Amino acid sequence: MTLLSRKADYALLILSYLYQNKSGGTARAIAEQFGLSRSFVANILKELCQSGFVASHRGVKGGYALSRDAAGVSLAELLETVEDGFRLTVCNTVHADGAEPCSHSSTCTVKGPMAGVYQRLMGVLRDVTLAELFDPQSPPPALHALPLLAGSCSPTSPVEPFPAQAVGT
Repeated sequence: MTLLSRKADYALLILSYLYQNKSGGTARAIAEQFGLSRSFVANILKELCQSGFVASHRGVKGGYALSRDAAGVSLAELLETVEDGFRLTVCNTVHADGAEPCSHSSTCTVKGPMAGVYQRLMGVLRDVTLAELFDPQSPPPALHALPLLAGSCSPTSPVEPFPAQAVGT
């Protein structure tokens, strides 16, 4: 399971390409660079244009270019736009009519804690700019400043199994 959809992944690749190529690029060039479907890239570019992240230019020298400074765009803003409201769980949203999106809402014991996790995650994503992701010379993204938790999966810390509980405890 991944948190980001293929659409969000491709949007990041497209914006990264346009960030690195200040003069812009075409859907064909971007698709060829990453081995992506040209029609899918074109659809994402169209959506990025409509959302104000990218500007299109017609004509012989036409193509696409960033319309906003990548340092002023957070990863959270992009994901909320591309993903039509980035969510961690279905209960992070409420329908327009006020109906709960999950049939277990009234009895769920993790709804509140998961809402807290979602808020913390969004806080981190708001602190990471696209420029931090795309520029190898920039300071590391805010995610790198987070401490590793004991027992987390990292090359230097093996994953420990849950301790066995004694029978009857």
